[in-house]
Amino acid sequence: MEKKKFEELMMDLEKIVKDLEAGDIDLEESIEKYTEAMKLVKVCGDKLNNALESVNKIRTDSGDFTDFKTNDSQ
Repeated sequence: MEKKKFEELMMDLEKIVKDLEAGDIDLEESIEKYTEAMKLVKVCGDKLNNALESVNKIRTDSGDFTDFKTNDSQ
């Protein structure tokens, strides 16, 4: 699951949500789909956090990376 791209994971999550909203599945399958959705949410959140960390780093003149700081993040 973690090897998939973020966009693919989101499409999987959207499909599960549609299935659950349709209400055409029994309780056991609903629980399985809900559990799978929670796993997808975790993986997507982790991918977003990693992307945010990468974006918030800037390269210094020496070529090293440092955390990007704004007035709001002091």
